[in-house]
Amino acid sequence: MTHFNVLIVGSGPVGSTYARLLWEQLPRASILQVDAGPQITARAGINLKNIPDGAERVAAQVRSQGPTQYVYPNLSIHERAMAVHGQRSKLARPGTHLITNNETELERSGMPAAAMSTNVGGMGAHWTCACPRPGNTETVDFISTEDLNLAFAKAEELLCVSTEVFRGSAEGEAIHKTLSDLFDSKLPAHRKVQRMPLACRPCTDGDPIWTGADTVLGPLAEPNANDRYKLRSQTICRRLLTHGDRVTRAVMEHLPTGAREEIQADLVIVAADALRTPQLLWASDIRLPALGHYLNDHLWTFSAVALHPHLISSSGGSRYRSPDNTIGIFQVPFHAPAHPYHGQVMHMDVSPVKLDGGAPYDPKHVVGMGWSCQKQIRFEDCIQFSKTELDYFGMPKMHIEYELTPSDRRDIAEAAKEQARAGTALGTPVFSDEPLLVPPGTSLHYQGSVRMGAANDGQSVCDSHSRVWGFRNLYVGGNGVIPTATACNPTLTSVALAAHACREIEENF
Repeated sequence: MTHFNVLIVGSGPVGSTYARLLWEQLPRASILQVDAGPQITARAGINLKNIPDGAERVAAQVRSQGPTQYVYPNLSIHERAMAVHGQRSKLARPGTHLITNNETELERSGMPAAAMSTNVGGMGAHWTCACPRPGNTETVDFISTEDLNLAFAKAEELLCVSTEVFRGSAEGEAIHKTLSDLFDSKLPAHRKVQRMPLACRPCTDGDPIWTGADTVLGPLAEPNANDRYKLRSQTICRRLLTHGDRVTRAVMEHLPTGAREEIQADLVIVAADALRTPQLLWASDIRLPALGHYLNDHLWTFSAVALHPHLISSSGGSRYRSPDNTIGIFQVPFHAPAHPYHGQVMHMDVSPVKLDGGAPYDPKHVVGMGWSCQKQIRFEDCIQFSKTELDYFGMPKMHIEYELTPSDRRDIAEAAKEQARAGTALGTPVFSDEPLLVPPGTSLHYQGSVRMGAANDGQSVCDSHSRVWGFRNLYVGGNGVIPTATACNPTLTSVALAAHACREIEENF
């Protein structure tokens, strides 16, 4: 039986945050990090947008899409919205796979677009890299402001967050000014319309370098970089074995060979994503009342507009900084109650969805617009795990119960009105006069399934340092830890909460 001081299940940005920080903070600790998926690039966990060759990039995406029967076509946002009324099994994005390929099960699911990526680097290989800080009511109010600020600063450092990558486009400045004229009067001085903070670095040749889990891992991303750190791909954690208030061992299986091994660990961190983290705990008979419940996803409407000629001509023609003609991404920040929405306006080259083919617009002058609002958090919105059926990976099969309340639908309608105002000011609708409500799960930003809480009152899974209630050495990480209703992209918050946990682990390990 092999022993490690630290076992980390999951290799996305959050799991990699734990690996990097604990490797630095605990200089004598041995660390094993495992992922059920393959390593799809030579350097562990790179963002696939950094691969210049299109065919090579697609091949890497296919390898992260799990079992082949779960692979579905890349749909436009309009096709995706319409698929909810037809073949729901076409809802997965490139690089991801749905939790089931059974049409009947998808028809019953409250979150039919719920999807996962199965690869080293997790969703860090596929994400858009938007890293806004949360607004007032989105933040965790039982962690001190000082501690949160330290955690967010560390997260921004690890993710290489910047607002400077796409500066230099006069057309982008025209978009910025139009949005500012519409929304700045509603926003406080520190949260005006701004360029979206991106996990991205400029490069001397003009191509941006997008952050992946490898960026977070730093020196650990290189093969055999350090004898205290090991990364095992295609290795699934089947079960955590416990004794009293400690996890003592973990049952591992190497998927290609079926070989099983028990790993002893002093400290165990599960950061396998917001769906598979509660799945592993449930399979391990760690079944706190809140496990899998309070599931939260953004209420998200999407539209695209071809920019008005005067916005283009006012800039004297576009002057793009990067070779891919990217204007950039702009943020209309969340701030309740004056603007209880998160607005994101992005050049379509960096959008996570694509336009319908054959649209009669110059793609250099089309922007996508996503508006999100908070979902009412309810215990009833949950992941249910089967006691008898297994998924493709041999883990308890998942079914999602999730429903929009009347309050949710009113908020969506109000957000769509705000979005339509912005769309009218910016341009002409490309595929729909009204913003489209995307199928639940499309955002891939699921939260709350292992939520943190201020007290062990049955309404949370872990404490404010992400330690699972009732255990001394079991921690969780990822978007599922976020306990609040949010509208903004959650990755920065999840990495910050992991950094906050690492400070406590350093003090007590």
